[in-house]
Amino acid sequence: MKDINVSKVRGFLADYLVAELFLALTIVSIPLSGYSGQFILQEILNRIGRNAFLVFSLILPIMAGMGINFGMVLGAMAGQIGLIFAMDWGISGIQGLVFAALIGMPISVVLGWIAGTILNKARGREMVTSYILGFFFNGVYQFFVLYLFGSLFPLHNKAIALSRGYGVRNTLNLDPVRQVLDNVLMLRVGGVNIPLSSYLVVVALCFFIVWFRKTKLGQDMRAVGQNQSVSNSAGIPVERTRIVSIVISTVLACMGQIIFLQNMGNMQTYNAHDQTGFFAAAAILVGGASASKASITNCFAGVVLLHLMYIVVPRAGQNLFGNANIGEYFRQFIGYGVIALALVIHAWRTRRNAEKARENLRQGAMGGNA
Repeated sequence: MKDINVSKVRGFLADYLVAELFLALTIVSIPLSGYSGQFILQEILNRIGRNAFLVFSLILPIMAGMGINFGMVLGAMAGQIGLIFAMDWGISGIQGLVFAALIGMPISVVLGWIAGTILNKARGREMVTSYILGFFFNGVYQFFVLYLFGSLFPLHNKAIALSRGYGVRNTLNLDPVRQVLDNVLMLRVGGVNIPLSSYLVVVALCFFIVWFRKTKLGQDMRAVGQNQSVSNSAGIPVERTRIVSIVISTVLACMGQIIFLQNMGNMQTYNAHDQTGFFAAAAILVGGASASKASITNCFAGVVLLHLMYIVVPRAGQNLFGNANIGEYFRQFIGYGVIALALVIHAWRTRRNAEKARENLRQGAMGGNA
């Protein structure tokens, strides 16, 4: 009995090794940062409302066995195009966000379908392929915003155009939609502002994911993620199901990027989407997810842990070493390192489970012969 309990504890520690390392790092960094508890709490609450939607967009591709969808940046680009049109046409407030979503969602559906079709041709290498797809479509996006806006697509608002008359400025001012979603329902408790409206949107997405998992399509995705051969034999359209998971993920990333940028209040036109997939992937992995399994709890825990580190580590580095750059470099190193570590652990765990399955099969065969 004692051996069983020890084995369970070791298994738990191994499954959540990345989250444990982050938790230990942040616990050490919080007192070194010198930030007050109220400041840290306010920053965490803001970042959850700002980033959680993007992280949740990764769940369905993982459930469908396609790993982490780094191609979610395609949806982020679509959302940014929607915001450019909204700012060009002078649509402000919640209407501006809705308009940007209506422009961005059809684009993200098309991009998601293209990405899903390509990823079906790269089975077993979906993550690296989606990462490269992000680079390819980044070039297409740059061509659109740098040359086609103002030439093929006329710009009505000359304030967002480059001085040459075409192309969008490097930094786009989003004051007409700045934090309009956050301010719809803002609750103030003990000096801390809680953007309830943003949280309600995230909660609505959580309910959608829970409901979707119980649908026929959701069950098909789970089956495909577990075993594609068996699913195909059972009559499940494997390729179409995988494409649908990527399309939904891309559409959610589009909406998540719009939510993120309205909170920031400005948009770096040419690189605001660059790190979207990286930060979302790092967050969900920090929360204890893997490339084959993710949950709503993993998303929330990951957003809290990752951004808590992003808040306190640079300041802790400045106070400890007298140089803020050390903390910033360390933050970047940890961010990339957690993705590498999580993927290594996933590969090790997959190989370990395969060896156990072979061993059990061998023992069963020996027992049958006996």
